[in-house]
Amino acid sequence: MILEGSPNRLGACCENDGVNFALYSGGAEAVELCLYDEHRRQTGRHFLPAQSDGVWHGFLPGCLPGQRYGYRVHGPWSPLEGLRYNHAKLLIDPYTRRLDGDFRWDPAVYDYVTGENDNSEGWKKNERDSAPYVPLSVVSRARERSGADSPRVPWAEAIIYETNVRGFTMRHPGVPEHERGKFRGMSNGKVLDYLKALGITSVELMPVHTFIDEAFLVKKGLRNLWGYNSIQFFTADTRFAVNDPVEEFREMVNAIHGAGLEVILDVVYNHTGEGDERGPTLSFRGIDSQAYYRFEAGDPGRQVNHTGCGNTLNADHPRVQNLVLDSLAYWRREMGVDGFRFDLATVLGRSAH
Repeated sequence: MILEGSPNRLGACCENDGVNFALYSGGAEAVELCLYDEHRRQTGRHFLPAQSDGVWHGFLPGCLPGQRYGYRVHGPWSPLEGLRYNHAKLLIDPYTRRLDGDFRWDPAVYDYVTGENDNSEGWKKNERDSAPYVPLSVVSRARERSGADSPRVPWAEAIIYETNVRGFTMRHPGVPEHERGKFRGMSNGKVLDYLKALGITSVELMPVHTFIDEAFLVKKGLRNLWGYNSIQFFTADTRFAVNDPVEEFREMVNAIHGAGLEVILDVVYNHTGEGDERGPTLSFRGIDSQAYYRFEAGDPGRQVNHTGCGNTLNADHPRVQNLVLDSLAYWRREMGVDGFRFDLATVLGRSAH
């Protein structure tokens, strides 16, 4: 039995005798919490019993860290009005700290199927279950960070070196083959010795937030290297980990700090990998598309594309602002990052006017 819980902290928050689940969805009619085991078999479904100012919440007694879950959000489905609620789509928790499984392209990840007209007027609701093709959110307990302190380099003395975790370490002869392209590759002493020898003060890592490979790349047998296609802002992409992306990212930060260098993250909060209105429904679109994305004035079914990537995050919305700030705080306080480089920062700063 699920209890009312608290709306005060979004995400899945561990307490002494269970987990509090809270999700913001201002236009939803109901939110369903779906539980899965380690084999992706569904083990339970619960409607969150309470809603406070758009936050749906519930407390599940006996729930433990490691529990896999996803959300199904019930509400109106009207693409012409920008309303994309479809409970057949399993959705990633925007606040989860860990994901299990990889995203796979399949027709089921779209909330619509095209009708006679190949535009939103002819779309029909896609009733296929997307659960087999999307990562599962995982309950995790907050962990205190320990390790080397940041060198705290004054701006006037900073020399920043931008690099890509995978590209920089993939062929380095001093990195064991199974650690190439990984956070552990960036932690390698020979890699760090080389960076220090350059005379730099700070390592700026290109995006490591969980991202997906665009469909057109996958069709060509290619992958996204740079990472500017995030679908979640609290999780490190598992492609950079040998086993545990959280611990291996922390170990990398500690190793870089131990070498006397800062760690700066390139962050992409201006858009998401869900793309334009024709893109897949993985998280934000199905949770509350009107809150998380900008739409054209007078055409609520067409997303604003200031980013050139299909959509633009609605940074005017207070819940979206909180999401970005909470993500930044997490990467600083729990993961040890020293600073951030904002991709398309001017787009983030635009208002509806």
